[in-house]
Amino acid sequence: MAIDQFNRSLPMVLHRALDAVMPRFRKIFNDFGLTEQQGRVLRVLWEHEQITLRELSDLTLIAAPSLVGIVDRLQRAGLVARRKSDRDRRKVFVQTTRTGAALEADIMPAIASAYARLKQSVDAGTWEQVLDGLEQIANPGGGRPGDSPDDSPARRDSAPVVLPDL
Repeated sequence: MAIDQFNRSLPMVLHRALDAVMPRFRKIFNDFGLTEQQGRVLRVLWEHEQITLRELSDLTLIAAPSLVGIVDRLQRAGLVARRKSDRDRRKVFVQTTRTGAALEADIMPAIASAYARLKQSVDAGTWEQVLDGLEQIANPGGGRPGDSPDDSPARRDSAPVVLPDL
């Protein structure tokens, strides 16, 4: 009986769901020479013209110290660029280069196809209920992800990092 409770516990169900979902997305990114985290960074940057490192950390759920290395590697690959703020020297913006932006047209159809296959595994109503329920669990106060830096998983799982709004 305890095993059934353990197997049906939220953390275990989430782990099994991630194990079922993430390999297909990792493969897509790997096919383009990217890690999952690099793909996550690019996906956020494709939705934002430019973004600070802090905002990027909040949206990708990647801890700032790890994110710096990921952005460094993407910059060396010519996929992103950094630009210092004209108004605040502490701020550094990250944005895609033309090469990084061009990858969106190649990668996103594969991502859309992976989502379509996932959505076929349940009916549309269930899909929306799962997403809505998980959003409520992740954001119990109804705020957006990243609204509370103290509760951000990227900050909760690592030692405190004090960053200017890079």
